[in-house]
Amino acid sequence: MATLPNPLPKLAADPSGRSLGLALPPGRLIDATREGAWHEPLLWHAERQASPGNWAALGSPAGRAGLLPVLLDTGGAQGGPAEWELMPGEMSYPGDHDAEEVLAEYWEDYAADEPDADEDYPGRERVVEVFGEPLTYDETVAPYGAVWPGLSPALPLTAAPDARAAEVADSLVEAGSGFKEPRLALVPARRSADIPAAVGWTGPMNHEGDIARLCAVLRSWEDRFGIRVVALTFDQLVLSVAAPPTTQAEAEAVAAEHFAFCPDNITQGHHETLRAYAAHEVLGQRAWSFWWD
Repeated sequence: MATLPNPLPKLAADPSGRSLGLALPPGRLIDATREGAWHEPLLWHAERQASPGNWAALGSPAGRAGLLPVLLDTGGAQGGPAEWELMPGEMSYPGDHDAEEVLAEYWEDYAADEPDADEDYPGRERVVEVFGEPLTYDETVAPYGAVWPGLSPALPLTAAPDARAAEVADSLVEAGSGFKEPRLALVPARRSADIPAAVGWTGPMNHEGDIARLCAVLRSWEDRFGIRVVALTFDQLVLSVAAPPTTQAEAEAVAAEHFAFCPDNITQGHHETLRAYAAHEVLGQRAWSFWWD
């Protein structure tokens, strides 16, 4: 894999970013994590809280400089990215993985054979608990079963992906969004979907240790649904969606991918089943959020 030049070291001598065609506020380069120092900066983030309009103002010139924007919430109990468990050296390259193979593997892992399973439907009798109430696997993932249902078809764009990303970013920096101290960051990455792997983000560690595999799925969602990686916390990922499903059937097909990508969204979320999750969290939604226990 050929790596792109990292523009961030230039900011050490030129904090304003003028040599990169940028006009940056005071900020901080992150080149060390809890795992130790990295050989070059992983990201830059502003020292002040982001405001509406910041993303749109910085996104295009940063992209021309080889940097992509993302919001980082620095106000959680785990602090900012310098305190997060970033492990860039442990991540592979997203382009080395096939999105459908990754999702099918996750789906089948979750529907693994159980001792009481029907021989013709491995995992059919698997029982999960949602808010302490038992549900069979089939009830949880209906209208699908133990066999991976395949990728959802691509959907038509309802907005330009970068414009939708700026819109969602603005909503996250407003009071009441749930983000405590969102700060605009810049990451050297080939495409927005690669941002988590580029910084070595480990939010889904209990589900997947190599975030590049999940980034392969994000690349596919970029192509099919116009997503952008808009925000990261210690354990949460927020995406903007420029081609959201507009029918329940479309939403359920996408929700199946969400279930494989992040089972906790359903089994530990506000909605007991894939159908309910699709109706409330996917259908017509301009942002998708994922959290791993």
